[in-house]
Amino acid sequence: MNINEPPDPRSSMWAWIAYSLRFHRMQRGLTGDAVGKLLNCARSSVSRLENGEAKLDEKQAAVLDEAWNTGGLFSIMVWYARQGHDPMWFKSFTEFEARSSLMKQYSGQLIPALLQTPAYASALLLAGRETEIDKAVNARIARQAILDQDNPPELWVLLAETALQVRVGGKDVMREQLAHLLKLSALPHITLRIVPNTAGANPGLDGSFKIIKVREGEIAFVEAPNGGRLVAEVAEVESFKLRFDRIGAVALPVDSSQTLIKKHMEALS
Repeated sequence: MNINEPPDPRSSMWAWIAYSLRFHRMQRGLTGDAVGKLLNCARSSVSRLENGEAKLDEKQAAVLDEAWNTGGLFSIMVWYARQGHDPMWFKSFTEFEARSSLMKQYSGQLIPALLQTPAYASALLLAGRETEIDKAVNARIARQAILDQDNPPELWVLLAETALQVRVGGKDVMREQLAHLLKLSALPHITLRIVPNTAGANPGLDGSFKIIKVREGEIAFVEAPNGGRLVAEVAEVESFKLRFDRIGAVALPVDSSQTLIKKHMEALS
């Protein structure tokens, strides 16, 4: 795709916003520099907004609506985009994941994809009625290559104890998965801490989420049935960072987490 080419406006509401931004800019005969000055950002940021790499926020939408007298068009589109499911969420998420420098994740029920064994992933995908199991497993495991590269991202994981207890794939598969977690938790760029069931009520019970840091900034991802939602608005991302810290406040230290994983492995013997 050319850097200035907008995404297919039919693919999602965010794509429609990107397409509309470029359309309205060109209709007014404005350059990317001119729009950058209007939005107080670089021309490269305008290009990312127009090709869907970045998302227009509420303040930027309001500035455009006022400057271009749109009748609130961009503000309304951004509002709708933030309410609904983005069908392109996974592609966008994996692109951010692949070039991240730091990832923080809380998982409440399952072992995170980047830490899964092939057998565990296969059992999950089979239960989800995936029709091309081998292809899907290979794609998931391929994502883990970022953890083995020369300069891997920092990965901080908070994992609910519940995820250690669900026997995905049976006892043998789960024992192998827990052993894999112990191996990964010893790596210097991976910090794995368990939120014990004894922690009781905590912010993690509201659901799983991820926070990814890339060169342009930070983005959050909220999981949902049959999809998810990417969060780019700074204030909302900050709220997820605070939530991660609050969950971390009731999580076990790294060494105690490893001890708990070993305990659950022994229970599978």
